[in-house]
Amino acid sequence: MLLPKLVTTLRDYNRAQFSKDVAAGVIVGIVALPLAIAFAIASGVPPQAGLYTAIIAGFVISALGGSRVQIGGPTGAFVVIVYGIVQQHGLGGLTVATIMAGLILIALGVAKMGGVIKYIPHPVTVGFTSGIAVVIASGQVRDFFGLALGTVPAQFVSKIEALAEHARTANLTAVAVALTTVVIVQTAHRLTTRVPSPFLALVLTTAAVQLLGFPVETIGSRFGAIDASFPAPVLPEVTIQTALQLVGAAFAIAALGGIESLLSAVVADGMIGSRHRSNMELVAQGVANVVTPLFGGIPATGAIARTATNVRAGGRTPVAGIVHAVTLLGITLFAGRWAALIPMATLAGLLMVVAYNMSEWRTFRGLLTAPGGDVAVLLTTFFLTVFVDLTVALGVGMVLASFLFIREMGEATTVRAMGDEEDDRALRALDVPPGVLIYEIDGPFFFGAAEKFRDTMAEIERSPKVLILHVARVNVLDATGLGVIRDLVKKGRRDRASLILSGVHSQPMIALGKSDLLDEVGEDNLLPTLEAAVARARELIAMRTTGGHETPAHR
Repeated sequence: MLLPKLVTTLRDYNRAQFSKDVAAGVIVGIVALPLAIAFAIASGVPPQAGLYTAIIAGFVISALGGSRVQIGGPTGAFVVIVYGIVQQHGLGGLTVATIMAGLILIALGVAKMGGVIKYIPHPVTVGFTSGIAVVIASGQVRDFFGLALGTVPAQFVSKIEALAEHARTANLTAVAVALTTVVIVQTAHRLTTRVPSPFLALVLTTAAVQLLGFPVETIGSRFGAIDASFPAPVLPEVTIQTALQLVGAAFAIAALGGIESLLSAVVADGMIGSRHRSNMELVAQGVANVVTPLFGGIPATGAIARTATNVRAGGRTPVAGIVHAVTLLGITLFAGRWAALIPMATLAGLLMVVAYNMSEWRTFRGLLTAPGGDVAVLLTTFFLTVFVDLTVALGVGMVLASFLFIREMGEATTVRAMGDEEDDRALRALDVPPGVLIYEIDGPFFFGAAEKFRDTMAEIERSPKVLILHVARVNVLDATGLGVIRDLVKKGRRDRASLILSGVHSQPMIALGKSDLLDEVGEDNLLPTLEAAVARARELIAMRTTGGHETPAHR
């Protein structure tokens, strides 16, 4: 149902919940401030781009979304993609790619694909998430240690080599600031829950650097003054050539945004005992990613950490997310210029914590004991994310996982001759006539199992008078399976053999009807039970012996 949760929740809204939502929104807004700036800088865009994204996307996602408590904005997952697009196509290319991704998400939501996008294999999700964490962490080493390194290479191996070459230029003061940030973020909640620990770390370390005159780089010293005004929308210049070049990046942004937003919504559902509307959530994410770039923003999605903070703070309706966006807007307009004083080491410390939390290293380690195919998908996705590109990693990971699934499903489907095993005593009691062979297919009869069936049929030394396929355990029949049956019909015409199908379920029956194979097989040769199929086989043999009439398909 394409109805925003905001509409639903406001039907029975009250003052008490409004107070809780406002308090939660203010807290989440404060938490989002340093993260929005940090994600923007890590992505290779100006600091204020992160603020604009958190404000605009945060408002749109809460106002139009399908979750009661989802908080939208820039996230660490996009850092790798955004940085690569900016380096290759510039900010203009990023704007176009993000808008294209937004349109893709809207289309997916309208097409009601919200349920489908959640079927991403777990090893793929963990692989690229852990890979992103490694890339984010490696990108923060320069500022964490205060290295005298001008430009950090984008490629992972080159980046590590450059960092190693400049290791001797480390600034111990920057290291102290970064470590202090990490300690405050990880421990401050034990002392107080009134002030979010990321915001507390930002304020304390910034104050210490400014008051004590520590020689560390700040946002202002690297990027200059921050424009605290709200930007006017600007339409990007789009050419067909540029759009075609950015198709892959747009799909990567859309896939990652859809996956992360729906995962975040599922986590939130578990925390509050609710159910989100996945299709409406995709539409909201899409609208946010169409609108936000027009104001200089970057890709946005549902943020799991900020959504969880919202829930813990008492937020229960989209009003909290709207208040979070308004809070950020107020901070940006009235105190945004002070953000230039924030040390780069502080932001590096914050992002190191984000990378650690994203890494899911315990889950990653646990998956290493999974079946070999899952481990292969996990490691392939992980290493491609780190060493090549997230777009490639997602594509290859999904394709590899699909091939492995097809192989497993194909192996799960069995084809056997009936009548030789102990379990087939009942069949022998049916007195199967000579010249009748019965084969059972157990499992999906699709392209992954078709070759196994052909190999089994090739082992038949002499063509039978009647071949019965017992398909009572076949719930799926695809085009390749239909092709195999059509080949059997053609072979039967050449060899004057008849084909009977027994126990056909609804989906295979519909597939047969749509392909016109019902006429070729003959409705008289589709029987509900094996007993009826054997009786039909006896009838066909008798007709052949006496010169009786058969259906044209089986003469």
